[in-house]
Amino acid sequence: MAPELSWALETMNAQIEEEILTLTLNRPDRLNAFNQQMGEDWLEALDRIDGDDHVRVVIVTGAGRGFCAGADLGAGGDTFDPSGGMDPKNEEGPTERRDLGGRVTLRIFRCRKPIIAAFNGPAVGVGVTGTLPMDIRIASSKAKFGFVFARRGIVPEAASSWFLPRVVGINQAMQWVATGRVFDAHEALRGGLISEVVEPDALLQRAREIAREISGNTSPVSVALARQMMWQMLGASHPMEGHRIDSRAMNYMGSRADSIEGIESFLEKRAPAFPLSVSADFPEDLGFPEEPPYES
Repeated sequence: MAPELSWALETMNAQIEEEILTLTLNRPDRLNAFNQQMGEDWLEALDRIDGDDHVRVVIVTGAGRGFCAGADLGAGGDTFDPSGGMDPKNEEGPTERRDLGGRVTLRIFRCRKPIIAAFNGPAVGVGVTGTLPMDIRIASSKAKFGFVFARRGIVPEAASSWFLPRVVGINQAMQWVATGRVFDAHEALRGGLISEVVEPDALLQRAREIAREISGNTSPVSVALARQMMWQMLGASHPMEGHRIDSRAMNYMGSRADSIEGIESFLEKRAPAFPLSVSADFPEDLGFPEEPPYES
């Protein structure tokens, strides 16, 4: 069946070219602010991405002049009041509303495709915490960032109390969270939140260069496994846990066709043509930790 080259959800658009899916947050009139619909669209988009073997790498950016301005505050002071309405897919009952941003980041955490965040403009609140489980973050020189929660009388969300200190370290995380101030792309680079700052016109070009380096040279299953190995082992209590997973994954891939192709293409000095696919060949029984149930 021919691959689907583009699709759209209510708050985002997807375009696939050269095995690279560019996912554009598309509420430009609200600076792509995150609302209930965007959260649900994210969950659907990630399912589509994992199920499509024509997608090797994902680039996430924003329409218009913003990346994502955080939560949509259109409801005013009641925006974060849990009595103001429930996530219709929440399974926990009326007294325990789950943070929708956290449901999204946990799903990104489990994604089997590498994700590049390309910050074209302001990214604050969930607009930045929602990218923490992405794998590579680059920014336009016009981008700005802010973990502004304390200035709004709330707290970090989207599982960022787990992700942010692991990405930038506890001291940098607390400085940004405690002050709640907005800072520029160069400070984000110095603090380890992003890996590159480029001029605005070069942002997507640079993101695609990184994406093509992945898609043109690597085994899809190897990348999917490595992504889970790296992220899952951030919470391991001892390097022995990593040693076990490494050993199982090496044994699995070493006996598969991608390993043969990777070695033969190298020796023959040609581009590889890896035969395995993520949808069919990702091993389900290597012993990765299962997601624990959500309990108060």
